[in-house]
Order: sequence, then C-alpha cells, then structure tokens
Amino acid sequence: MSIAMDNNESKNEYGKELISWEVPEYEKHERSRNWYIKAGIIGALFMIYSFFTANFLFAVIILIVVLVAIMHEGRSPELIKITLTEEGIIVGNKFYDFDEIKDFFMIYKPRVGTKNLYFEFKNSMKQRLSINLIDQNPIPIRESLLKFLPENKERTEQPLSEGLAKMFKI
Repeated sequence: MSIAMDNNESKNEYGKELISWEVPEYEKHERSRNWYIKAGIIGALFMIYSFFTANFLFAVIILIVVLVAIMHEGRSPELIKITLTEEGIIVGNKFYDFDEIKDFFMIYKPRVGTKNLYFEFKNSMKQRLSINLIDQNPIPIRESLLKFLPENKERTEQPLSEGLAKMFKI
C-alpha cells in the first residue's frame, strides 16, 4: 500500500496522480461450518418452495447462485489499484470522472473494522462506489477529494446493504 504525493506525483492520461493505494477486490470472509450448514438449509428450503409453487425459474436462479458461490469460494481476491487524479478516480482499469460523481463520504471507524470511502453518482441508476481504505490515512485522501467534490457530512454510518453483507458474511 503506497501513497504517492508531492515529490512522487506522476502523470497518466487522466491527469496528475495525487494518491494511490491497493485494495483487495472484495472482502474475503472466514465462514464456519455452521454458516455453510445454515446456507445449505436455506437454499434447500428455497428449492422446495420453488417446486411447490411450480416456479422453476426461481429454482434455476437458486442453482446459479449456488454454483457462483462455490466457484467464488475457492478464489482469493486480487489486488486492485485505486488512484486519485486531478480528473477523477481510477479503480483498477475503470475511470470515474469527477463530473459524474455527486459527492463522497467516508466512514472511518477502525475499532469496528469500517474504513471505507464512498462515492455517490449524479446518475441515480449507477450503484454507489465503495472503496476500502485499509491502512490508509483518510485525512490526505479527504483533503485531496475536497478540492474536486463536495463531502456529504450527513452520512455517518455504513450503508445498510454493506452492514447486512458483513453480518451475513456474503
């Protein structure tokens, strides 16, 4: 994990690189045997329900979800480079222009394991972008972002969807 600032600034096609760091593409959860047993029971109940209601499309969707989960389980998350530039933010090989972004907010609560940066897009059809700060100092990141975007100070808690995903280890 590195922060490139001041003396180490470099240029790319999206302007001067202000800050960069690497994050895993997703959070890998440690799941107990009980978790798998409960997930299997829930999946079986959904399959039984789909057959009793003759909803075979639902059964196919459940099977696809199970197959994707099994394939995903054996894989380790890759590291993705996050780069904040003068023009926008680069996540892996995807560029998000500051003109597309409505605002940002940070939830930095290390004691509970939440250290995330969030971007809300002007287009409401675009999903919120969540970036893990890992071991990064949030102050220089926030100061750099404030030059280009407004901060949403009303958002002080982790979004419900992320809290539920963390709670259910999905």
